[in-house]
Amino acid sequence: MFLRIDKLQIELPQSPEPDPQAAANVQELLGGRFGEMSTLMNYMYQSFNFRNRDSLRPYYELIANIATEELGHIELVSASINSLLNGPRREFDDTANPADSPFGSLPPGYNPHHFIATGQATLVGNSLGQPWRGDYVYSSGNLILDLLHNFFLENGARTNKLRVYEMTKNPAAREMLGYLFVRGGVHALAYAKALETLTGVDMKKMLPIPKIPNAFFAEARKFEAQGSHRKLYRFSPNDYRDVVKIWNGNHPEDNRPLEFVDGPPAGGDLAQLAGIASSFAPEYQPEEILEMANKLYQHATS
Repeated sequence: MFLRIDKLQIELPQSPEPDPQAAANVQELLGGRFGEMSTLMNYMYQSFNFRNRDSLRPYYELIANIATEELGHIELVSASINSLLNGPRREFDDTANPADSPFGSLPPGYNPHHFIATGQATLVGNSLGQPWRGDYVYSSGNLILDLLHNFFLENGARTNKLRVYEMTKNPAAREMLGYLFVRGGVHALAYAKALETLTGVDMKKMLPIPKIPNAFFAEARKFEAQGSHRKLYRFSPNDYRDVVKIWNGNHPEDNRPLEFVDGPPAGGDLAQLAGIASSFAPEYQPEEILEMANKLYQHATS
C-alpha cells in the first residue's frame, strides 16, 4: 500500500513558454529503457518477488523503500514534461479555432503523441512515442545479480539525464534534472553499499558514472548544499526501519554522515494545468464542465 501526498518532491519552476522539443527529450527520462518508469517497476517487482524476506530484510527494505521514492520521481518528471508542453498558462486557452490547424506549425523535434494522444500532456512512453515496455524489468531472484542490475540501471539513467541536460536550458527541465542527479546518486550509492556488504567489493569507487560530479551543475549543487545527497528517506509511517543497517557511515565524497530520514522531503506544490480548447481538454466548452463541478460542490455542502 502507498500513502500518496498531493505534492511534488521539490518546488518546480514553470517553463517560461511552451517548449515541445524539450518535452519530447525529457519524455525519454520517463518512459525510456532507463527512465523513471523502469526504475520504479524494476525495484517494485524485485520487492514483490523477494525470497527469504525475513532473514534478508535490510536488502528487501532497501529495494522496496527506493521503489516508493521512484513513484514520486515519475510524478516529478511528468510535471516537468507538462510544464514544458503548456508553459506558464494559467487560464483556459480558447483562442484556437480547430478549423485553422492550430497544430500545423509546431517546431521541429516535437513528439506527435503529446498532441495527438494525451492532449498536450505526458505519456507512458519514450522520446519516440514508443510505449514503455514490461521487458525492461529485470527480476532474476538472485539478490546479488538484482542489486548489480539496479546499480547499473541507476548509472544508465544518470547518463541519459546528463545528455538530456545538455539538450536544453529550460528551467522546468534543468531543475528537475538537478534534483534527480542527486537522488539517483543516493540510490546508486545505496545499491553499491548493499553489494559491498554481500561481496566485499567496494563498488563506491566506481562512482560517479559518468565521471563528472553532481556539484559541477548549479541545479544539483544547491540540493547537495541541503544535504540531499546524504539522505535516504523512509516512505512509511512504521516500516522499512532496517534500511539503516545498510545506509550508514559517511558519504564517500564529503565524508559527512549519511542520514536515514523519517518521512518524505518537504516538497512543493503541484502546478495547475489550464484547459486548452484546441486539445479539447478538459472540453472545448469548459463552462459545461465547470457547471457540473459546481453542482457537485453544492451537493456536497447542502
